[in-house]
Parts: sequence; C-alpha cells; structure tokens
Amino acid sequence: MIAATRSVVSVAKSVLYVAFELGKAQWKLAMTSGFTITPVVETMCAGDWAAVDRALADGRQRFKLEGTAPVWSCYEAGRDGFWIHRGLVGRGIHNRVVDSSSIEVNRRARRTKTDRIDALKLVMMLVRVAAGEQRVWSEVRVPSVAAEAARHVSRERQALTTERTRLVNQMRSWLVTAGAPWPRRAARGWWAHVRDWAAQPLATPVQARLARAHARLQLVTEQLAALDAQQHASVAAAGPDSVAHRLLQLKGIAVTSASVLLDEGLVWRQFRNRRQIGGLLGFAPSKYESGDRSRDQGISRAGNQRLQAVMIQLAWGWVRWQPQSALTRWYRARFGQGKRARRVGIVALARKLLVALWRCATHATVPAGAMLKMA
Repeated sequence: MIAATRSVVSVAKSVLYVAFELGKAQWKLAMTSGFTITPVVETMCAGDWAAVDRALADGRQRFKLEGTAPVWSCYEAGRDGFWIHRGLVGRGIHNRVVDSSSIEVNRRARRTKTDRIDALKLVMMLVRVAAGEQRVWSEVRVPSVAAEAARHVSRERQALTTERTRLVNQMRSWLVTAGAPWPRRAARGWWAHVRDWAAQPLATPVQARLARAHARLQLVTEQLAALDAQQHASVAAAGPDSVAHRLLQLKGIAVTSASVLLDEGLVWRQFRNRRQIGGLLGFAPSKYESGDRSRDQGISRAGNQRLQAVMIQLAWGWVRWQPQSALTRWYRARFGQGKRARRVGIVALARKLLVALWRCATHATVPAGAMLKMA
C-alpha cells in the first residue's frame, strides 16, 4: 500500500514545493522553495487546472525561480482518488500521494485545525522529504488506470454479497416477529403461503414488504451471477501463463479469492520484500514499551480490510486443502492445541500465506509442500 520515501533532488536546487489541500468546492495550494522561505497559500475552485497553472507561475515568480524550475507536489489520499495525481504528472510535476493516517499530528487534547494550517504543514513535510529525511510519512502506490478500474468488479461483488445477506436477515426477522418459520423452498409468491403463530396468513402490509424485499434480493442475486461470470471469463481469457492461473493452480484458491488478491494489488503494487506485503495486510503485533512497562496490545487492525477478510478465509481453507504443506505443518505444530490458539494462529498463517502467494504470483515459486489441482 505504501512506498518508502527517498530524496531525488536537493533542496539547494531551484524547486517549487506545492501542497494541495483538497476540498469539495475549493483547493488550497501552499507553496515554498525551501526551509527558510515563508510559504504562501492560494485558494481556487476545485478542479480549475487553469488556476493551478497560474498559481504555479505566480509561485515561481514570487520565490524568484526560473520559469522552467521543477515542481514537486503532494496531496493526501482521499475521496478524489488518483485523477488529480495523473493530471499533475501530465503537467510534468513530480507528485506524491500521501497516506493520511501516516501524517504526524499535535498530541494536544484540543488543537487548531484548518485547511490552511494543514496545507502549510504538508508543504514543509514535503521539503523534509526532498531533503532526504526518512519516515516523514508513508506514500500510497498509485495504480494504473486499468488496475484501478479492475478493482470495481471484486469490490462491487463484496458489496452485493453484503446486501444479499442483509436482505435475507431482514426478511427472516420480519417472519420471526409474526412467529412464522422461514420457508424451506422459497417458491414464487411464498410469502402468501406462510402462516403465523396462530396459523393465519401474514398481514397484507407484511406480505407486500416481503414481496418488495424479495424482488430486490432477486436483482442482487442476478447481478452477483453476472459478476461471477465476468470474473471467470476474465481468468479464462488471461491464458495459462498468467498470474491468475499461477494462483488458481494451487488447491484451495478459487477465482473469487484470486481476483480479490490481484485487484487489491498483489502484483501491481510492485512489492520489493515481505515487509511491504505485511504492511498492506496489517495484522501486525502492537507492542507497548515505556520505561519499565511492557505489554502486548494485540493485533493491529491497520491494513486493507478487503484483503484481510479474504486472507482469513484462505488461511482456513489452506489448512483444510493443503494439509501436507509446510505452512500447515507449522501452523498445527505451533497453534494446534486449543480452539483459541487456532483462532489466534490463523492470523499469523494469513500473513505467511500472503507472502507465499506473492512469491507464487511474481516468481512462479510454488509454496513448499503445496498440492496443485488436477488438470
């Protein structure tokens, strides 16, 4: 999810540093040319690229830079996504997208916060990054246009699955309030044949509400089937040497889970090591040490929640379908005693499994002892 920050320019050079504080109606641009230069802030309408170009030209003139001086910019990742990044890069600007949760804040109980203050702070942090300071913030890896669009399929499927569960639970609860059972076979118009606790038909408003909910459920089911067909067709069209097929050849990995892994960035994020993969997934221990006090705060919940959900499912499936693999043997040897220990250990297995799947996807390295599906 995040990338390490490295300096590729010296602050001694003539560079215009710009921080964007993005709003729905307005953008604020904080600009400076170095540590000792007082930043200035300009306000413009959101999405007004002509105003951005004028502000950059005014900034070069104000700080007495050449008209061709390079521009470094940054903004916090948020609701606007990455189209602003692509617009800045298209103008020859070196832009960075910052993970909002990694920005240091004042620890006072009540602090002043405005868009102007945030923009001024962000631009000075950008200067620190350009000077070579490490761990100032974390940066978001920007996906390609195709990779960003592909994520909509798996994310929509997850939303539809949640909606289907919600609708079924709602209809069950309406029947419970009337003392009526859930029908074993939900045939067309089943709500008209259901009887309440007194063996009487359901009230007309209840039947009408059940009919409308059932219609929504049918629509969600049809859309889920269409998305599943689209995912299977996409995998089939990718070819036998594709990354998706490398994952699907492993027993216990299905099309839906493989699609989520790839859409959330198992490959396009271009990880360099297992620590970066663990940073995306999260599930890391949170240790607290201060003076003589030392305690374990449990597992951190930071990370990609969609990836966390699918990896927990894959980890349980891996134990079942890959009993002879090295990962399963390690899990059973360390966490095989007790139900609670198995539940705790499955999180550690999920982290190790994600690293193994990354190596399989990028380097075609099959996890040790893993079984492949029959052709």
